[in-house]
Amino acid sequence: MPSQFILSLQIPDVRIPLDNTFISLLSLFIVNLMAIAILSRGRCGLSKCITKYLVSMAVTDLLVIITAVLLNRIPAIYFPGNCLNITPVCSITIALIHATRDISVWLTVAFTFDRFVAICCQQMKTKYCTEQTADVVITTVSLLGALKSVPWYFIHEPRSIINGVPWYCRVKDIRYISPAWRAFDWSDRILTPCVPFLLILLLNVVTVRFILAASKARSRLRSQRNGEKQSDPEIENRRKSIILLFAISGSFILLWATNVVQFGFKHVTSGYKITSFNDPRYLLQEGANMLQLLNSCTNTFIYAVTQSSFRKELNDAMKYPFILLGKIIK
Repeated sequence: MPSQFILSLQIPDVRIPLDNTFISLLSLFIVNLMAIAILSRGRCGLSKCITKYLVSMAVTDLLVIITAVLLNRIPAIYFPGNCLNITPVCSITIALIHATRDISVWLTVAFTFDRFVAICCQQMKTKYCTEQTADVVITTVSLLGALKSVPWYFIHEPRSIINGVPWYCRVKDIRYISPAWRAFDWSDRILTPCVPFLLILLLNVVTVRFILAASKARSRLRSQRNGEKQSDPEIENRRKSIILLFAISGSFILLWATNVVQFGFKHVTSGYKITSFNDPRYLLQEGANMLQLLNSCTNTFIYAVTQSSFRKELNDAMKYPFILLGKIIK
């Protein structure tokens, strides 16, 4: 049986017109590149630590689009038989898809944990929530994600050999009979997305409880001192800072929830065979894959909605080509 990525390519009846596909892909490229450029300038009113995480997440989201969409789905659907379908090449592509996906997911966990420490653990904040720590965490997550995905290269074999050239990727039967490979398969799914899903959910719950308790205590203290309710700049700043956290992690939870359900359903019904493109199991799998890829496209919109400074920088960036053109004409 082919892997989930290869299986999801065979959809001859639901092709989107090629020009529309490329327009959508180009839009995603531009949006993610603009997010990386704007955040890298450090003018969004965010700390250097937060900026490091957001830039790294935007970069990995862009890499997910490149590997999973540009190098996998589009060539397989619209250009079958191209050089990307040679077995060593598609094996590398599948390994890269897993690597970029894992790194993207665990960077979201790292960002969530960083904000949890900043909000709930004031004694650790000065030591942990620093630019240097962010660099170490991002580098470590990236290296571990890459190493974890190496076995995916070796689990595939050619579907056919034409003129001595191996074509396409088929999962070796050993994946389903070897205890070592079955353990790897389980650990891969548990580490991504099940553990991150639970960690982000838990960290958010604890953070919300801490914020509510701290806000009530601060409001009572200010009320006793001033005798009347007044606006609290500290509470307002805290509210703005956590909106970004909850928007990003909440989006992750919603868009990966179907994947978690699909993982559990797949192993509960392990003997079930997909029979057609209208099969409920196949539709669930494709829905999970679609939402997983969508998770790589939402963060830029989240920045625009939650951060006024980002909106201003984005607005200036969109105006700049027209301003430059006006200067050239004059």
